[in-house]
Amino acid sequence: MKIKLIQMFYAALNEKGRAGFVMANSASDARASEQEIRQKLIESKAVDVMIAVSSNFFYTVTLPCSLWFFDKAKKGTDREDKVLFVDARHIFRQVTRAVRDYTSEQLNFIANIVRIYRGEGIDNIYLNQHPEEANNGEWAVDKHFPDGQYQDIAGLCKVATIEEIKAQGWSLNPGRYVGVAAGEEEHDEDFVAKILALQEELETLNLESHKLEREITLNLSKVMGS
Repeated sequence: MKIKLIQMFYAALNEKGRAGFVMANSASDARASEQEIRQKLIESKAVDVMIAVSSNFFYTVTLPCSLWFFDKAKKGTDREDKVLFVDARHIFRQVTRAVRDYTSEQLNFIANIVRIYRGEGIDNIYLNQHPEEANNGEWAVDKHFPDGQYQDIAGLCKVATIEEIKAQGWSLNPGRYVGVAAGEEEHDEDFVAKILALQEELETLNLESHKLEREITLNLSKVMGS
């Protein structure tokens, strides 16, 4: 169901259209028929950026999620056969025990990773709106991307080719590509996301199994009755 909703976003775009939306993490890793649909979307070369977001960013949903970005206009550019993966699960401000959000500096930092990758240059629009939140520390853009040039950073961002994505079973989970920064361990959220993806895959296989079982029973009935 989730991947079909993604298809609707894709179908609504014109040849130069862009779209961004939030989806459950399982949509980026689901198997069976959803994997086939995801493969077609990737091969269409419209998938541009995937961003993993931490848990507790929504009042009604506590699990981590993913931000999907389509850009049909990237065809014919040097980004045509590539996808940018950003793991932003470690970037957040703890508002309350159960709620997280982004500071303007953090939001500015994530947006500029995408802008630098697309060759659009740095834009500090979020910091200009809230200059009091700037501390030029951990989330200073030039600290990670000197001279405004994009580079892969372990544990943060990675540009993968369609061939690399194919080798990963057409997964669009940033954690599969970005890796873990030196001295860090895998997030607990990674484990939860993997378990949920496996659970969803099992449910899909069970449904397909029941459907096949009914078809076999029906066919046997026809054969026995003939």
